[in-house]
Amino acid sequence: MWKQVIVVRKDLRMSSGKIAAQAAHASLEAYKATPFEGQLEWEAWGSKKVILKVKSLRGLIEIQKRAKKAGLPFALIKDAGRTEVKPGTVTAIGIGPWNEDEIDKVTGDLKML
Repeated sequence: MWKQVIVVRKDLRMSSGKIAAQAAHASLEAYKATPFEGQLEWEAWGSKKVILKVKSLRGLIEIQKRAKKAGLPFALIKDAGRTEVKPGTVTAIGIGPWNEDEIDKVTGDLKML
């Protein structure tokens, strides 16, 4: 099975709408970073998405390092700073779509948002 994971920082205290926007950015950018064959597999499996959380920037960067080491496609999201956070603030990361077992090795210890 294939899935995509979006991980959001909780320490920024973003509103629900802001979190949704950041998750959407992470989903789309990670999708674009995924090879075409992976995109097709994910779509064939129903485009599963899971939203998880980390406590801080440090946690998000750790997930980025794990994803990179595992060779997973990912996108780190930095906000433009027009509303709730300062420009350049790292808010989320999207990983995949990719094989669920491989993504779980990177994010399986995180809790659902």
